[in-house]
Amino acid sequence: MWLELIFCFMSTVAFGIIFNIPLRLVWWGGVIGMLTWFIYGTLPDLGFSQVNAAAVAAFTAAFTAHRLAKYKKVPVTTFMIPGIIPLVPGGRAYESMLAFVEENYVNGLGLSVETLLQAGAIAGGIGFALSLFTVRKGAGQRYETDR
Repeated sequence: MWLELIFCFMSTVAFGIIFNIPLRLVWWGGVIGMLTWFIYGTLPDLGFSQVNAAAVAAFTAAFTAHRLAKYKKVPVTTFMIPGIIPLVPGGRAYESMLAFVEENYVNGLGLSVETLLQAGAIAGGIGFALSLFTVRKGAGQRYETDR
């Protein structure tokens, strides 16, 4: 698990560099990505499904990104994008498309459903964390600061 966390940190930092995150902040994105991967890898061992683990990990990444962005006074996406990179089900999406190309439609459909459920869980976790930070302000105050 330690080796996975080290590689996850390095790949998350690399994606942060690709997305032009300032170098003084890219390490924080790596830490959030590493935390996300740790949660996503640990929860299935405790009896959670992959979809539930993805939702909890995405919520943790988004919540941590919001708190850190407020502390560092930078946009939330600076930390949220690298934080959810380890959760993106790219390998499973590839396997589902490969199954369809090989005319294994039942397996491809099952993998596609798992991929969409995991992507929806990631979006749900991010949305839930966002709702916690906008509940006091209201939806109208989120983007319009002059009112």
